[in-house]
Amino acid sequence: MKMVKSLLLGTAAGLVATAGAQAADLPVKAKPVQYVKICSLYGAGFYYMPGTDTCIKIGGFARAEVNFNAGGSFAASFINYDLRTANTQAWRTRAGITADARSQTAYGTLRGYAYLAATSDNSRGAGYIGASPNNGTGADAYDRLYSPAAFIQFAGFTMGRTGSFFDFDGMGYSNQSNVWGSAQGGNGIEVWAYTAQLGNGLSASISAENNNGRRVGVATIAGASNAAAGQSMPDIVGNLRIDQAWGSAQVMGAYHQVNYGVASNPSDKSGWAFGAGLRVNLPMLGKGDYIIGQFTYGVGAIDYVGSGLGQAQTVQRGGITSYGPAWDSVLTGTGTTADLTTGWSLTAGLEHNWVPGWKTSLYGAYGKLEYSTAASASLLLAANGAGLNTATGGSANWSYWQVGSRTVWTPVTNLDLSVEVMYNKMNTGFTGVGIGDNSWWSGMFRAQRNFYP
Repeated sequence: MKMVKSLLLGTAAGLVATAGAQAADLPVKAKPVQYVKICSLYGAGFYYMPGTDTCIKIGGFARAEVNFNAGGSFAASFINYDLRTANTQAWRTRAGITADARSQTAYGTLRGYAYLAATSDNSRGAGYIGASPNNGTGADAYDRLYSPAAFIQFAGFTMGRTGSFFDFDGMGYSNQSNVWGSAQGGNGIEVWAYTAQLGNGLSASISAENNNGRRVGVATIAGASNAAAGQSMPDIVGNLRIDQAWGSAQVMGAYHQVNYGVASNPSDKSGWAFGAGLRVNLPMLGKGDYIIGQFTYGVGAIDYVGSGLGQAQTVQRGGITSYGPAWDSVLTGTGTTADLTTGWSLTAGLEHNWVPGWKTSLYGAYGKLEYSTAASASLLLAANGAGLNTATGGSANWSYWQVGSRTVWTPVTNLDLSVEVMYNKMNTGFTGVGIGDNSWWSGMFRAQRNFYP
C-alpha cells in the first residue's frame, strides 16, 4: 500500500513539473503595438503618418437631398413656373473626401489641405434653375468631379483655392447656396494671401485673388452678351479681423478691375467693394447659439454683393414676369462709354440649440442692384430680347429678398437630418404689361452623414 501511494505521489509530482516546464515554454502575450499614433497637436482626428512627423486627418461626407422650387443645394430657382415642362424639383446626391496634413517647422505650422467632391443631379439642365424646359427621364451618374478647396499654408501665407479673405458670413445656419452675400456657396476662389497675427485675437490679411472668379460680366449696348476683356490683373482684397470668446468681427475691402473687350475700347474702370461683419455668441440662450450678419456695398464689383447672381434673373408666375439684370458694368451710348453698376446686400442668421441634437435657425437676406439712366436704356433692349417684349421703360433697378428657417435633428453623432423652408420675393426691374413683382416658396429635405471627428 505504501508502495502504491509513493508511486502515485511521484507520478503527480512529475506531471506538475512537466506542466510547469511546458507553461514556461509557451509564448508570453505581447503588449499591443500602437500602429497608428494619435497626434493631439491639432485637435481630434489627427494621427501621425507612420515614419514621419506629419499629422493627417481624413474626413468627408455623403449627402442626399431633394429641393422644391429650388436648385441643388437649395439655390434660388429663377424659372418660368408657368411651363408645365419645367422641373420644380431638384434631386441631388453629393459626396466629398478631405485630407488635412500638418507638421511643425521653424516657421510655424506647414499645412496642406485638399477637398475632392462629386455631384449627381437627376434634374440637371436649364429647366430647373432657368427658363428652358427639361423634362427628361432617368438619373445622371456622378458626372461632375470638382475641388472646392486645395491650398497650402506656411508662415502666414495661404496659397491655392479656399474661401475669399473678403468673406465673413459663410451662412452655416442654412443649407442654401445664397444669392446675396460674398460667400460662394462652399466653393472657393484662387488666392495668394498673407495673414499677420497682431495679438489678442486681432489679425490683418492682404490677398491677391482670381479676378475671373469674381466677374459677373459687362453688358453690350444691347445688354444681351458679355463684353468683358480678358483678365489682366487680380482682385486685391484686405481685411482686419478680431476673434475672441464673445464672437468675432471683420471689416474688409476689395479692388476689382473692370475692362472691356470691344472695338470701341472704353477705358478700364476700377470696381470696388466694402463690407463689415459681426458674430456674437449667445451662450445665455443655449450652448452653441449665435447671431451673425454681413453688409456689403459694391460699385462695379457685383459678385461681392451677390455671389449667386447670374447675368439675368427671370421669374414668371401666373402670367407675370419679373426681370433682374446683373452686370458689373453696362456699355452705353455708342459703346465708347460705360457705367458701373451699384449694389448692396445684407445677410443675417440666428441659430438656436434647443437640446443636444436639435437646432433651429432663422435667417434673411436682402439685396438691390441700381443702374444709371443710360445703362437702363441699354438693358431695356436686352429685356425685350429675353422675352419681355412688353417692357416699355422704367429703371433696370431691382431687388430680391428671402426669409427662411432650417431645423436640424442629429439622432446620432455625425448624422444630420434637416428640413428647410424659405419665402422669396423679387421686385422687378422695368415696367410694362405683364411685368411685375413675384413671390414663391421653396423647401428642401437633406440627409448628411459626416465621417470626420
